[in-house]
Amino acid sequence: MNIETLAQFRAVTIDTAHGITGYREAGASQRTLPVVLLHGIGSGAASWVRQLDALGAKRCVFAWDAPGYGESTRVADESPVASDYANALSAWLDAIGVERCVIVGHSLGAIIAGSFAASAPERVAGLLLISPAAGYGASSKEVRESKRDARLSMLKELGPQGLARERSANMLSQYADDEAREWVRWNMARIVPEGYAQATHLLANADLAADVARFQGRIAVAVGAEDTITPPASCQVIAQAANVSLQVMPRAGHAGYIESPDAYTTLIDSFCQSIECRMKDGVTQ
Repeated sequence: MNIETLAQFRAVTIDTAHGITGYREAGASQRTLPVVLLHGIGSGAASWVRQLDALGAKRCVFAWDAPGYGESTRVADESPVASDYANALSAWLDAIGVERCVIVGHSLGAIIAGSFAASAPERVAGLLLISPAAGYGASSKEVRESKRDARLSMLKELGPQGLARERSANMLSQYADDEAREWVRWNMARIVPEGYAQATHLLANADLAADVARFQGRIAVAVGAEDTITPPASCQVIAQAANVSLQVMPRAGHAGYIESPDAYTTLIDSFCQSIECRMKDGVTQ
C-alpha cells in the first residue's frame, strides 16, 4: 500500500546553492501554510508518504532527503554541525520558493529543524518536533566519541541492509502492524552509508536544547509513549527547553508517524491550524 501510494509523489531533484536536493511534494494550496517534513537518521523523504497523501489535500507539503540521503548532495565537513544542514535547508527552501513554513522534524530531523529555526526565525511559522534527538553536544568528549563510534562501527559491520534487518524493529512499538514494520525496513535499507556517517557525527556534535531555547516562535514537542530510542523522559528535556508541555502519543514508538499515521497527521494538521488561527487574529507568534 505504501509503495503504491508513493508512486503518486515521485522523487524530484532541484539545484540549490548547496548542491542537489531530492524531495517529494504534495498539494498546491496557497491559502494555508506550507509544511516541511524532515526525516531522521535511518530514513528518508519517502517515509512521510502517508502524511504527503493526507495533508496534501489542504496544503503544500514538502519532504526532503537530507544532505547525504537519496540523491541529495552531502555537506562538506566530514564531522558536520547542525548549522551545516540548516544552511542546506535554507538553500532548498529558497530554490522551491518557500519563504515561511511550518517545519516538522523527526528525531535527527528535529536537530536540523531546531538549528534552522534558531538562525532564521522569520522563516518558521511553527516548529513541531516529533521524538526529537537531543544530540550529545552538551556531553563530555568521551560520551560524544563513544556514541559516535558505536554507531559508525555498527554501520561498517552491518551496512544499510543489515541495519534495516537488525535495527528497524526498535523504531516501532509492539502495536505496529506488519505494513509499518516493512515500511521502516524499506526506508532504512536505502540509506547512503557516507551520508549516514556524516549524520552520525551531526548527532554527536548537536545540542538541540540550546537551539530551541533560542527560538521564540511557536513550538510543540511530541513523543510516542512506547518510544525507546528517544523516550518521553529525554523528550521532556527538549520540551522544557522550549517552555512547552510534552505531548505523549499513545500506542506509538519512535517512528510513530509511520505506525500511527492518522494520529500523527492530525497532530501536524492541528498544529498548523492553531498557527493559522493566530495569524488571522493578528498574532505573529
